[in-house]
Amino acid sequence: MNDLPPCPPAECPALPAGFAIRPARFTDAAAIFHRIKAYPDELVPRPISEIMLNIDRFLVAVDPADQVIGTVAWSVLPELDPQALPSVEIQSLTVRHEDRRRGLGRALVARAMERIARLHARQVIVLTFTPPFFASLGFEVVSKEQLLYKLFQGCMKCAKYTSPFTCPEVAMARQLAPL
Repeated sequence: MNDLPPCPPAECPALPAGFAIRPARFTDAAAIFHRIKAYPDELVPRPISEIMLNIDRFLVAVDPADQVIGTVAWSVLPELDPQALPSVEIQSLTVRHEDRRRGLGRALVARAMERIARLHARQVIVLTFTPPFFASLGFEVVSKEQLLYKLFQGCMKCAKYTSPFTCPEVAMARQLAPL
C-alpha cells in the first residue's frame, strides 16, 4: 500500500496503525477533488482535469481500507532568471475532519518536503490560514511582496478576494538553499 520509503523519524511522525502516505494515482482524482472541496473557505478549488494533469505532484493519506483521507500537492514557481533556483509551493493540504490531530497533515507535508528536496529548490512557500501549524514545521512568515510570481500566477485569478494583499492567508516560506 505504501509506495514511499520510510520517512526519517525526526521529520515524520508515526502514522496511526493501518494508515499510510502514498503517491496519488489517477484513480484517486475524484477523491482528491472531494477532499479539497470539503474545505471551501480554506482551499482554492481545483477541477478534476487539473488534478489529473498534476497527479504526479500529489500525495495522499489513506486509511486501512485505502480510502483517501488526506492530500497534499506542490507546484513549481519558476524564476525569470534561469540561473536562479525556483521556489515550490505546497498546495491543497487536507485531512478529513475526523482524522485531524493524528499526525497525518504533518506526515503529508514531511513527505512532500522529501519530494521537493530532490528538486533542489531555493525555498518552499505556502499561503495558509494555519500559520502555527506551518511554523511548527520550520516555515517562517514572509511578506506577500516577496512572492510576486505566486501572486501573479495564482492569487490574481482568485475570485474570493479583490486583491492578494487583502486576502487573510499568511505567506510563509522555508528556505532549502542559500539565496
